[in-house]
Amino acid sequence: MNTINIADDFTPYPGGRYPEDGKGNGTDFRQRFLVPVLQKKDHAIIILDGALGYPSSFLEEAFGGLVRLGFNSDVIEASFTIEVDQPGLKRYKSMIIEYIRKATPTNHQLQP
Repeated sequence: MNTINIADDFTPYPGGRYPEDGKGNGTDFRQRFLVPVLQKKDHAIIILDGALGYPSSFLEEAFGGLVRLGFNSDVIEASFTIEVDQPGLKRYKSMIIEYIRKATPTNHQLQP
């Protein structure tokens, strides 16, 4: 089982949706950390603690973007355990789940 601490392994300053939005964007996080877990049919614990906050654009692109790539929302939810202890960051866990459940697949699918 993998552990992904966003603040330590990626950046303590996540933000933006796309690479052109700068470092720490949701697309880069999704491609580097989330997609490999799903492709390997693995499981990962994602730790939200340590970051200064999570803009909705980052979270929606990172997690909702998985659905748009063709990954099943139930599989995504089963593949990741979101952990957060910091009181100011706890709301982001439910936001991630909401973004996964509300996203819809597109024709630009990554899965074979």
